[in-house]
Amino acid sequence: MVRFFVSPSDVSGGMIRLGKEDFAHIRSLRLRPSELFTVCDGEGSDYTCRLGERGDAVAEIIESGPSRGEPTVKCGVYIALAKGGRMEYAVQKSVELGAHKIVLFSSRRCVASADDITKKTARLQRIALETAKQSGRGRVPGITAAHSFESAVAEAARAGLPLFCYEEESSRSLKEALDADSGTNTISIVTGPEGGFEPYEARSAAEAGMISVSLGPRILRCETAPAAVLAAVMFHTGNMGCI
Repeated sequence: MVRFFVSPSDVSGGMIRLGKEDFAHIRSLRLRPSELFTVCDGEGSDYTCRLGERGDAVAEIIESGPSRGEPTVKCGVYIALAKGGRMEYAVQKSVELGAHKIVLFSSRRCVASADDITKKTARLQRIALETAKQSGRGRVPGITAAHSFESAVAEAARAGLPLFCYEEESSRSLKEALDADSGTNTISIVTGPEGGFEPYEARSAAEAGMISVSLGPRILRCETAPAAVLAAVMFHTGNMGCI
């Protein structure tokens, strides 16, 4: 079923006011008044709707309920800047897998420049919106940029389970960190750039309170690591697998 997002303020009295772009999309699909579509309020509620008899940008609510596409754990994904398609891939897959928010940051070995970060986040936010529609999410994860590596790990460290993915870690695996978790509902994942993290960055993350984990003997690409870890977290917390 086709899916759209609106602001909670657009939902009132059994009706939903659609934006111009979404209404134009509905008209292009040639939906009849009897055909149903889904509208999300961006806060975890889904509304099954149909177009009103007037044929304008107002949808009639048929039924509503909590979105089945939202996980029980809030997982923030912190991704080091990467070039072009790699960044887009990482964001797209993170949204599909259930990320609560995505934070971009620059670190010492980043190949991509932090210039025009505002334009980059705006483009990636549009990708997040389209991915949320396609994947059945009940909210669109926000895409923001941290001022620095230090500010990114300081924020990530406030999660109940703050995971720092470090290729030189040898004493703790991702599985061990997840198995030791007492069931927190907030998790953060920090992954590095193409060249990995500098040793001093790993030390800084540990001092901030991050838990350094290994992802195994194989080196994952910078766009693969966020999706791989997030998938493991969702499986571990019961948010992925058979219903």
